[in-house]
Amino acid sequence: MKYVLVTGGVVSGLGKGVTASSIGVVLKACGLRVTSIKIDPYLNTDAGTMSPFEHGEVFVLDDGGEVDLDLGNYERFLDVTLTKENNITTGKIYQSVLHKERKGDFLGKTVQVVPHITDAIKERIESVAHVPVDGKEGPADVCVIELGGTVGDIESMPFIEALRQLFFSVGHDNFCLIHVSLIPVLGVVGEQKTKPTQHSVRELRALGLTPHLLACRSAQPLLDNTKQKLSQFCHVPAANILNIHDVPNIWHIPLLLRNQNAHHSILKQLDLLSIATPPDLEAWTRMAETFDNLTDSVRIAMVGKYVGLTDSYLSVVKALLHACIACSLKPSIDWIAASDLEDDSAESAPEAHAAAWKTLRNAECVLVPGGFGDRGVLGFERANSAEFDKETPNPVVIFMPEGSRTHMGSTMRLGSRRTLFQTTDCVTSKLYCNAQYVDERHRHRYEVNPDIIEVLEEAGLKFVGKDETGKRMEVLELPGHPFYVGVQFHPEFKSRPGKPSAPFLGLILSAKGQLEAYLNRHQNGS
Repeated sequence: MKYVLVTGGVVSGLGKGVTASSIGVVLKACGLRVTSIKIDPYLNTDAGTMSPFEHGEVFVLDDGGEVDLDLGNYERFLDVTLTKENNITTGKIYQSVLHKERKGDFLGKTVQVVPHITDAIKERIESVAHVPVDGKEGPADVCVIELGGTVGDIESMPFIEALRQLFFSVGHDNFCLIHVSLIPVLGVVGEQKTKPTQHSVRELRALGLTPHLLACRSAQPLLDNTKQKLSQFCHVPAANILNIHDVPNIWHIPLLLRNQNAHHSILKQLDLLSIATPPDLEAWTRMAETFDNLTDSVRIAMVGKYVGLTDSYLSVVKALLHACIACSLKPSIDWIAASDLEDDSAESAPEAHAAAWKTLRNAECVLVPGGFGDRGVLGFERANSAEFDKETPNPVVIFMPEGSRTHMGSTMRLGSRRTLFQTTDCVTSKLYCNAQYVDERHRHRYEVNPDIIEVLEEAGLKFVGKDETGKRMEVLELPGHPFYVGVQFHPEFKSRPGKPSAPFLGLILSAKGQLEAYLNRHQNGS
């Protein structure tokens, strides 16, 4: 197994995830099979209980893993299906070591960070790296590892030490370290400063790891003298100093790396030049350039709870982008805080209330990602969700019987679940190519109360998708409406560039009045 380790220095939020994903894309384009691991040094076992305000969205995998949003980038960029094991956290490592200690597996030894924690990290990395994620037999050729946080963080020290040991054990030709750093420009002179990167590399080397390549983030392309300075003081050949400057869209990043021969430097370090092919990135080039050249747009109102941090809905935004590009449109998203639409806000914040409603009325389509808030239905007095009002006499949404009321982590209905369409003569089934069923990813504790389904359907709603028991509601439509679709699952998690999610595609097509023509074409097999 060959390993590519991506670390970050100077500041967080430099785009290590996109860089790691793009490196994977370029290596895959060279004919290699690629898998990915994200290391998160926080003590949480997984991202499931973390607020979106803290860490962005929680990405859900097929196996029910609640993981860091960077794994969503890996899946979208590399078109692979990862598992919860591809996200390694401090919490998981310590939990496994302490479980062994309680069982007596250490035979009375003093359990320490070195060697027991570091050994557990190495074992976890090596075992996960050999699990295929691309639907083929056997392990991948290269495993791209992203170490979260910034070099020098106390919480990441055990991982740095474990990775140093891994480098030593697998050998020089099987390990490539790429350090992502920042080249700031200060003052009116506009000089590109290398000192922060020098300090970051020095700290990394003091911990026993020397980068083979530098990936330098900057607003503008690096100057030649900046590269020479970095090469001289960071002990990295000038040819191995990559510049990831700001680009119109992130799909340009793999192309940027290819144009700087990043693949050649990585393949040379990993002794893979003899089996790799020249990178074929024609599809990526078309995709990036198509997006750059789009002129027509569609106005989308996104009504949510966490609109203050757009990373909270990262996969939803990406799914909208994929759907829009499939329709040759550029997404224009207007973010609306759900609370600003409430009647109460008309008195407490009248300007925000008026602005929110004006934005909503001007939109061509409305997307509500996830469930929240109180809303009356069917004239039921105090109709509500049991999540918000446990004493409501008319619970329209109820707690799932199999859920846990005492534990939060990994107790929801999670992962890929099958939805059976009750009829193929419905918009959603047609968008899924007349499928009789669909497998989508779920993340919820509450569901529509089965006892009121009949009343809801008599009032006009139609539940066209149900789970395999036939009792749990999965998809609803409002007949006669241009496009009114609600789904229990999260279709955004399986959307890919070039393969947009069906419900999102339907929304965009309907917003532009193209849905019926699209469905007719696909009904006729064209």
